[in-house]
Amino acid sequence: MADPDIQFMQAALALAQQAQGCGEVPVGAVVVQRGIIVGRGHNRPISAADPTAHAEIMALRDAGKHLCNYRLLDCTLYVTLEPCTMCIGAIFHARIQRLVFAAADPKTGACGSVIDLPVESRLNHHLQVTAGVLAPEASELLKQFFVQRRKSAEPCDHEH
Repeated sequence: MADPDIQFMQAALALAQQAQGCGEVPVGAVVVQRGIIVGRGHNRPISAADPTAHAEIMALRDAGKHLCNYRLLDCTLYVTLEPCTMCIGAIFHARIQRLVFAAADPKTGACGSVIDLPVESRLNHHLQVTAGVLAPEASELLKQFFVQRRKSAEPCDHEH
């Protein structure tokens, strides 16, 4: 039997690839309750002209609509990149029980890379965090996206 963390992270990676196809940074997320995906999202800040349209927020919104509740009790969020502080705040407010992420984010990660909000004892919600599930695949997807973006931003030598 396949590891459910790998199975659900693969679903999040598929959403990250959709984001990349839309010209967005390839990050995907799914919300799972009792073994069933109840929310899906991928990065959309550029296409939605919305700075809050991160994959995690989109998946939480989708799950909230699906479950008819902003409290996503007994749910796990799978995301291909370590959440930022904005997303961790939303994860706390949704009462997500468990967070599983793939790649660490050394620039804005709020689960240990820059700051570690899930272990902050002064906050009123805590959750279990599992890091590194399919991290190489998620990291490679992000790396290739930014390599391609830099290439397309470079002027061609033959134009000079």
